[in-house]
Amino acid sequence: MIKAIIAGAAGRMGRRIISMVHQNPDIVLSGAFERPDHPMINEDAGQVAGLGELGVKIVGALKDVIDQGEVLIDFTTPQATLENIRMIATRGIAMVIGTTGITGHTLEEVESLGRKTRCVMSPNMSVGVNVMFKIAGDVARILGKDYDMEILEAHHRLKKDAPSGTAMRLAQILAESVGRDLEKVGVYERKGAIGKRTDEEIGIQTWRAGDITGEHTVMFGGIGERLEIIHRAHNRDNFARGSVKAALWVMKQPQGLYDMQDVLGLK
Repeated sequence: MIKAIIAGAAGRMGRRIISMVHQNPDIVLSGAFERPDHPMINEDAGQVAGLGELGVKIVGALKDVIDQGEVLIDFTTPQATLENIRMIATRGIAMVIGTTGITGHTLEEVESLGRKTRCVMSPNMSVGVNVMFKIAGDVARILGKDYDMEILEAHHRLKKDAPSGTAMRLAQILAESVGRDLEKVGVYERKGAIGKRTDEEIGIQTWRAGDITGEHTVMFGGIGERLEIIHRAHNRDNFARGSVKAALWVMKQPQGLYDMQDVLGLK
């Protein structure tokens, strides 16, 4: 049985991951931690997740539980994820990263450290979204330059990064599929007399409202028709369930950096 440590254990995602771990007979919660000033420190992780007592206390740092697990599941913040992977990379512990908004030098370091252990990193752990990644790339290659490509993403009002990591991954896939540089063709807002749409641009637009768990639409707009691929997350369980699937999968792999496309055999 795989022993899992959960980062951000008292957060929205952390609680759902604990629940999915509890439901799976092949993995067990062995450690849970939060930021040092979190009010749930020293509370039972099972109680916090609404499962009853599991006998695992939430502690204030990874270092306090690092020797208790084989895989770390992390849906926190870019800086926290970087600090966590720095600590586990040399300890033979695997890692599943679902944190979004990791960019620039932080992303480069996380990826470099991920290659030194066994790591699955994906902006979205949902099985459905990863099938969407595959389909969107295939459709872009088929339709090519004759269709305009736009992405719309919607999330709850508390989400801190925009566009979502999933939307950015979709944009990268579309750009790569038609041989474009997203840095040059990505359009993130439109206002005023901007002129007509260029043939090369890929639009990525953001909505934030209420308690929307997550919605992503990829539109291919042609003359006289349009094709849309839509994914709607009804709750966070699909992300949590995917992270558990990734944790079980990565424990059987050699050292390296993987994503959910690898986990699901979509490459």
